[in-house]
Amino acid sequence: MKKIILLAAFIFVTTSSFIVFKSVQEVSILQKVANANGFENWKNVKEIKFTFNVDRDTTHFERDWTWKPKTNDIIAKSDKGTISYNWADMDSVAYKTNGGFINDKFWLLAPYQLVWDADNLTHTHSKDAEAPMSKKTMQKLTIVYGNEGGYTPGDAYDFYFGDDLVVQEWVFRKSNQAEPSMITSFEDYKMINGLNIATMHKMAEGSFKLYFTNVAVKTQ
Repeated sequence: MKKIILLAAFIFVTTSSFIVFKSVQEVSILQKVANANGFENWKNVKEIKFTFNVDRDTTHFERDWTWKPKTNDIIAKSDKGTISYNWADMDSVAYKTNGGFINDKFWLLAPYQLVWDADNLTHTHSKDAEAPMSKKTMQKLTIVYGNEGGYTPGDAYDFYFGDDLVVQEWVFRKSNQAEPSMITSFEDYKMINGLNIATMHKMAEGSFKLYFTNVAVKTQ
């Protein structure tokens, strides 16, 4: 009887150890990059506000957003007026407005989208790649969205980052084409209530800047 008990204990211990080890191993690069940018604190966010800005040559464009992620209530403000809506009930006007929100939110929280959209994308990871802007050797994470659903199905993004897993550059490739559609930096990171946000994105040439101001995060 003692031998049987000891054998059962041994099986339980080794099996439990395997489960723990497997769980650690299954933390994907998607989750790791998101966590390096503060994703683990997102669960505490009650409200986030931000102004999305684009400067191109002599032109300036901006729009303001307020998002309550726990209820998915959204307020959009621009020079065209103010619109309030909820993801659970969108009319044609809200749906069109939401396309802008999805774009702006994606830029603001791109590393988090790796987790949020994990079920609708495929990914590949390389630890030795040349970043397109700085020409430095960095890690490269490529994601490709599925061909159905969303506002821009089939698009691809290449994220570049160092050992700290904080994104420094990225490439957008429309419809997963080989040639880049846009390449920008991730700069001017600010830690705001636990969220590590890149507030500036620039192209290598030209006077294009996409950036965020008035970023405010309320937690519960």
